[in-house]
Amino acid sequence: MSTGPTGGRRRTRLRVAAEGVRTRPPKHLRDRVDPELVALTAEPYTTVEGTDERLRALRAAFERRGDRRALFLSVYSRMTGAVAKRVERGEFEDPEWVSAYLVAFANLYREAVHAYEIGDAGALADAWLLAFDAAERGDCLVVQDTALGVNAHINYDLALALDRVGIGPNRARKFADHAAVTEVIRNVLDETQEALADRGAPGLETVDESLGSFDERFLVFTVDQCRDSAWRTAVALRSRFSLRRRLARWLNDVTSTGVARLILTSRANERL
Repeated sequence: MSTGPTGGRRRTRLRVAAEGVRTRPPKHLRDRVDPELVALTAEPYTTVEGTDERLRALRAAFERRGDRRALFLSVYSRMTGAVAKRVERGEFEDPEWVSAYLVAFANLYREAVHAYEIGDAGALADAWLLAFDAAERGDCLVVQDTALGVNAHINYDLALALDRVGIGPNRARKFADHAAVTEVIRNVLDETQEALADRGAPGLETVDESLGSFDERFLVFTVDQCRDSAWRTAVALRSRFSLRRRLARWLNDVTSTGVARLILTSRANERL
């Protein structure tokens, strides 16, 4: 068995996955229906421009209600808009594929919100259930609520979005575009931190000032690693071996659930 850094990371992921299995959350959903939120998430996104507009509309609806799901969506809609602008400028190797990828990714988020709103527990991944329930309770830090959404969308949804749009032919070119999105994330990180600080996480400003560019570099590295992992999962989902495909789906589910549990069990004061 490998004892190097790669082997250590693999063992860590498997341990987190096992924890996710042991602590799988109960399927409890809210007993009330919000007609506006149901309507906003009912129809699939079909274009990049429409996706950007509808995500902003959904974020505005969350904000009007004081719904803490707006925290993650404020981050996600910024990044979606930034990627959309790069698509318009033709800055990707395969802009048509990136457009389809962006829309498919957003549709998975839309589907999760819709499932939660209509009480369809069977259609809702555990990572999203934990994130949405935490937002409903309102007992987490701003950073935790945001991280729960990021975890569910990247560690669970991203591989499925890649599988939906396909990673071939010309897999190398598509991977280059997949990796290029990290540059978009890097460019909006400072703006995102400032926005979260304005939403009740003033400690982020202190962290940003104290660590200089280290925190941005760390976040980019972390997101980059998660995105690379999602690509590997998408490759496994395209395997000709059914056992490998089933294992990839299982790991995608339980790892994202385990990470959500880790985020929820972490405790920090508001200043930190």
